[in-house]
Amino acid sequence: MSQYYDMGDQTLWNPSNGASRLFLSQVNVYQAEVGLPSGIGPMKADECQIDPTLFTVFVHALLAWHRRTSHAVMAALSEGFIATVLVLAERAAIEVNWQAADRADGRELTDVQVPMGPGPSEGAWAAALRQKSRELGCFMPT
Repeated sequence: MSQYYDMGDQTLWNPSNGASRLFLSQVNVYQAEVGLPSGIGPMKADECQIDPTLFTVFVHALLAWHRRTSHAVMAALSEGFIATVLVLAERAAIEVNWQAADRADGRELTDVQVPMGPGPSEGAWAAALRQKSRELGCFMPT
């Protein structure tokens, strides 16, 4: 069995039920973390509609949240989810604003790892997430 994540008439992803269940659970976690709705609607009859406007805002807020977090464990836990979201954003033709995420809304770092090593540079941070997203996209059928 599988489920469909659609934006309008376009299917962005057709994962197995297990992968979909795990993804939707994580959507709830990260909506709470960033304090915004994701735009990813409920799963009904194996179909889920994604609101492009809400999803775009969520993607940018999620990237800014990730960039502000310098805790190694939190970064590791969140990278797979964020890479999955980036694949969906790319398939939906959403232009990701990496510069705004890198500035992280001018906020200070949160959940800092102690001891803290140097964080990744702007280019390295974005490049690593882009690469992870490209690799993951190969395993996300539409």
